[in-house]
Amino acid sequence: MELSAARWCVTLLSLFAGLTSGLQITSSSASTPTEVASGQSVKLDCQFTLASEDSGPLDIEWSLVASDNQKDDQVIILYSGDRAYENYDTPVKGRVHFNSPDPKNGDASVNILTVKPTDTGTYQCKVKKAPGVRNKKMQLVVLEKPSKPRCYIEGSSHEGKDVVLRCTSDAGSKPMTYSWEKTTGSKVLPASSVLDPVSGTVSVKNASASASGTYRCTTTNRVGAEQCVLDLSVTPIPNTAGIVAGSIIAVLLILLIIAIILFCFCRARNRKKYEKEICNEIREDVPPPKSRASTARSFTVASQRSSLGSMSPSNLHEYALKPQYDKIPSSEEYDRPPSQAPMPPPSAAKMAGYNLSRMGGIPVMVPAQTRDGSIV
Repeated sequence: MELSAARWCVTLLSLFAGLTSGLQITSSSASTPTEVASGQSVKLDCQFTLASEDSGPLDIEWSLVASDNQKDDQVIILYSGDRAYENYDTPVKGRVHFNSPDPKNGDASVNILTVKPTDTGTYQCKVKKAPGVRNKKMQLVVLEKPSKPRCYIEGSSHEGKDVVLRCTSDAGSKPMTYSWEKTTGSKVLPASSVLDPVSGTVSVKNASASASGTYRCTTTNRVGAEQCVLDLSVTPIPNTAGIVAGSIIAVLLILLIIAIILFCFCRARNRKKYEKEICNEIREDVPPPKSRASTARSFTVASQRSSLGSMSPSNLHEYALKPQYDKIPSSEEYDRPPSQAPMPPPSAAKMAGYNLSRMGGIPVMVPAQTRDGSIV
């Protein structure tokens, strides 16, 4: 029994020695993930050694381990039969290559170019040369450096007020920290300021003129840093009462100007409307045209002249004494009311006829004329 137990121990030791002396991956397994900034290149190290008993064909396989156990791993690159195969349909297609032109010499490392955040994952290097098989896993974390931060002021920048300086990066891998420094004057943050490195704010309580100056904010994470600059000017509190009064006066003046413009517009519109109505109105008290009256007067005068020509001196005396009922009144007499029409003196015709008869003259009747020269 003791002899058989010793034989079993020798056999196990020989097998263990054979295994340890065969194919080995000499690269140390990293206990922490490999972190790299987005856009850079990374080398995944996988060095190996072969033993004399490893006589089979050499195969080197790199794969992306699936995060879900229900899914298969994705092969990203393969070396078999002294040839590299790189055209696998994976997220790193065209960006992964062997570090050595001849991996069978013991360098199975690969380089991934221009890494992206989506390249984050667990990668496995498997080296096979029968009867030896070894593999190594490593975790890659692709981090994005902070984007250029934006610096701005929150709140009022007047004396005696609380001023908040804020710094924010829109992109970048967490965690990110923020730091502030003053680059002008005393180059020291105000004594009343409070810095929050997580939110990226500096709160200046009861700001004074000494807080004015240039400030710089730096955003940092594990793969990079970015900066922005801000100018702070703390000014005295303005005269708000004067500003309010001036604003009210300006508003009233604007309203007054608008009222004057509307008044002038309405007045011009009403005047135009009134003139249009006056032009279209038919007046009832307009006298008839004078051309007809002139024609009638001319006809009457012509008839009287013809009658006078055929009268004798004795008839003329009687004609002068007769009232002239067929005489056409002038325009002034026509327009004058009957109560205001002047009566001819009763003795004028008698005296004229008596004097003419006594002196042996022949009375001649002179036709009357209006102001415009028409014969009545």
